Formats: sequence, structure tokens, C-alpha cells
Amino acid sequence: MSKGRIMVVDDEHDIANMLKIYFTGQGYDVEVAGRGGEALKLIQQQMPQLIVLDIMLPDMDGYTLCKTLRTGTRTKHIPVIFLTQRDERSARIAGLELGADDYITKPFDIEELRLRIANSIRASERMGLTDPRSGLPSGRLIEDQLREMIRRPEWAYMDMRINYFDPFRDKYGFVAGDEALRFTAMLISEIVDDMGEPSDFIGHAGNDNFVLITKPSNADKIKGEILKRFNEEVQGHYSFVDREQGGMKIDDGSGGQKPVPLMTMSIGLVNSERDFYDIREVTEAAAEERRKAQRANTA
Repeated sequence: MSKGRIMVVDDEHDIANMLKIYFTGQGYDVEVAGRGGEALKLIQQQMPQLIVLDIMLPDMDGYTLCKTLRTGTRTKHIPVIFLTQRDERSARIAGLELGADDYITKPFDIEELRLRIANSIRASERMGLTDPRSGLPSGRLIEDQLREMIRRPEWAYMDMRINYFDPFRDKYGFVAGDEALRFTAMLISEIVDDMGEPSDFIGHAGNDNFVLITKPSNADKIKGEILKRFNEEVQGHYSFVDREQGGMKIDDGSGGQKPVPLMTMSIGLVNSERDFYDIREVTEAAAEERRKAQRANTA
């Protein structure tokens, strides 16, 4: 099982390649970007759990990239470790003021960097800031966004759940289950990038449950596209036999087998047109709408 996803943003190919090889060997999934613009695109496609960021980049400096990440609704939670040749106190302070979590100078001790990365990822997970499988915000970060959302005049909230996820994971294993969750996170992010706003928020509330905060004007089209694409593309996670028969067969607990459908997505949508007084009312109403959608699809 992966220890986490790291992104290395450094235009020095030898250093970036060395870090990719080393941390892949340590059990991490590692993505490399040589430019700030490339990094931003890759981050939106698949959220890393930590970014190792060089200050000197060809298209923008690391300070600018860090500021962009810290002001983005979907990226402000990602830990950033600055990697630079500068050792001046003013440079370190500038990075920390922009929200960097740590700072290490070149040439660096690879073991020290490994420990700092491991500690940062563990701290983020321990505080319930991100889900380690998807890299998306979870727990307290979702609650914070909901409290901020309900104070706005207009908003739309979606409660999204993968139906039949647990039977899929039981048959195909935890690795396949984690891959399905990462696929779901990437799919939602792609659709929101295409149809939503930069301020939209995506969270992983736990196991098979995702949430989305967007504008009411975009909500219906985003919801429709997520349902359409998920129900089509998730089939790629099944064997040919299961796809052809339209479902799986699993043990029924008494020596026989029972059929289980392929995974689908159910979504409950509520918005600011209804009167809500606290975030619990919002989440309960969205969950009920999701359950209604699921019942309608299985009737």
C-alpha cells in the first residue's frame, strides 16, 4: 500500500529524477513537474498529499505557486516543503509567511527530507485534514467549508455515494478499492474543472462518500455529468466476465452465491433556495435526497 502521493516541482532534472526514484523506492507515489504551470494542472488532475517545491522555476517562482495554492479552495490544505539553494533568513521567512509548512536547503540530507515528508503527511492525516486514498480534504476541512458555505447567499451542496463499493472491495481487494476511490476523486475533479468554478470545493467524507460545494447555476449540469461518466467509466475496474454479465457474484454466507450489481453513483443535491439553519440540516437533507435517488434507480 502506498505511503502517500508526493509531487516534486523542480526544473533541475537530475534532482527531480533522483527524488522520484528514491521516494518511489520508499513506497510513495511520486509525480514530477518542471514548471509551476505544469504543476497546477497535475494537481487539479490528482491531488497530492504533499508538495516538495523549488523556489527557482522557469515560469514562476515557488513563492507565487505557493500563494496560488494557499488561496485555492481545493489546494490550500496541501502541505508544502520548500526546496531551495537559498539559506538566507529572509528567504525562509518569506516562504513561511506564504503558508509553507517546512523549508530545506540544497544540498540536503535525503534522510532528513524523508522524515520531514513522512511527519507532514502523518500530521495531516492525524488531524483529519485529508483522506490518504484520494488526497482530498476530509473531516474538519469539510466541516469548515460547510460553515463558510451556509453563510453565503447562494450555494449548492452535493452528497455523492458509490453504490456497491464494499462488495467490490471485498471481491477485488483493498488495492482495487483504493484505485476506484482515486478514480472517483479524479473524475469529479475533471468535471468540476470543466464545468464549475475555481472556488468549488470537493471533499472525501469517508470510504465511499464524497461531497461537492458549487454554485446553484452549475449544480445540475455537474451532477448529470458525474452520474453519466461514473456509471460508464467505473466498469473499467471490473473483469471482462463481470462487465459482460452486468455484475458480480459473491458469497451469500450460506455456501451459495448472490448477484451484486456493478458500482453506480447516487447524488443528493440541495441548495440555498431552501431554508437551512445549520450544517447538520444541510447534510441530512442531501443524504435523504441521495437515498431517494438510489431507491428510484433500484426500483
